[in-house]
Amino acid sequence: MNLPFFIAQRITFNSKRTFSKLIVRIAILGIMLGLAVMILAVAIVKGFKSEIREKVRGFAGDIQVVKYDLNTSYENSPFSINPATLKSIKSYPEISYSQAFATKPGIINTNEEVEGVVLKGVDKTYNWDYFKNILVSGKVIDFADSVESQRQILISQYTAQRLNLKVGDDFLMYFVQQPLRKRKFEIVGIYNLGVEEVDKTYVIGDIALIRRLNNWTNDQVGGYELRLKDFNLLDTAANKVYENLDIDLKSFTVKESYPTIFEWLSLLDINTQVILVLMLAVAVINMISALLIMILERTNMIGILKALGSDNWSIRKIFLYNAGYLIGLGLLLGNILGIGLGLFQYNTHFFELDQASYFISFVPVELSVADILMLNGGTLLICILVMIIPSLLVTKISPVKAITFK
Repeated sequence: MNLPFFIAQRITFNSKRTFSKLIVRIAILGIMLGLAVMILAVAIVKGFKSEIREKVRGFAGDIQVVKYDLNTSYENSPFSINPATLKSIKSYPEISYSQAFATKPGIINTNEEVEGVVLKGVDKTYNWDYFKNILVSGKVIDFADSVESQRQILISQYTAQRLNLKVGDDFLMYFVQQPLRKRKFEIVGIYNLGVEEVDKTYVIGDIALIRRLNNWTNDQVGGYELRLKDFNLLDTAANKVYENLDIDLKSFTVKESYPTIFEWLSLLDINTQVILVLMLAVAVINMISALLIMILERTNMIGILKALGSDNWSIRKIFLYNAGYLIGLGLLLGNILGIGLGLFQYNTHFFELDQASYFISFVPVELSVADILMLNGGTLLICILVMIIPSLLVTKISPVKAITFK
């Protein structure tokens, strides 16, 4: 029989000491809340990073290739990429797809209101998968009719509300150039990306119209957007693309296009690390307090066991077994609470946010089995290791004094 384990069971399940029971429950509660908060903190931060990153990627791609010049305006400089170069880039295993685009600033004039925007032109090869998910109403541009598609346009919900527009409405858009050009567009769809600097700025149309306005040839574009299969390979893919571009072209990543957003996302990692350290510290302090109180309340028992010949390590194992049970119970309850709340929010979006401030209208949650296992394993390991220190108090207890201790 494992005597330390047997005694630990008796202490754990049959103890009638009211004060120590209260302290033990507080310790279990501390571990439960600590682990639940850690699970939710990691899941929410991962959810934020994933959701917001996908928003930006869905609009701008992961890597953009443009002409190498000093142009920093919203109107791209035209270029024709070498077909062999484009084919080579598309063949990279990291690249999912590429799509041409061009941008041109203009002014919307409707309902006695004006709004400055940037027309982003795309063609029939454009991947609409993400845009279909963020459409508030309407549909995407139909390129079946090349003439009709040049009249169709997508605008953001922000712009639609400012100008009191809806799907089916039309408006004039003026393009400032020599001579001044104007075109009439029909709204076929309204999207809501949730990223203010995009929603305030861009409308989506046909690249063929920009080519006509700028007198470009049919093979000229403003740039190419490259989408990766795995965003974690961004730096590797960006280097490969840059090294193989023609001398008159350059490339930059989505992180360079939207540095403020990605810097903000990186700061969330620091916040998460602070939360993890604080919650782990609370759990450890609670367990140390509980173990010290249990040892002090069992001073007589420790003295008797020593008098009967038990060594210090055997007696320490009694309390370590007991602490292990309490930690395990706290972890179990913490998992139930943390994962339960995470799944509830994932399925219901019950907790909402101000989209203007956070780029998203609800608290996003991304639960990962690997993260949960690492949090559980790390918490258990640290708590058990830390418990060894207060258990050293057993070695300081004298059998003679302990037996007479009251």
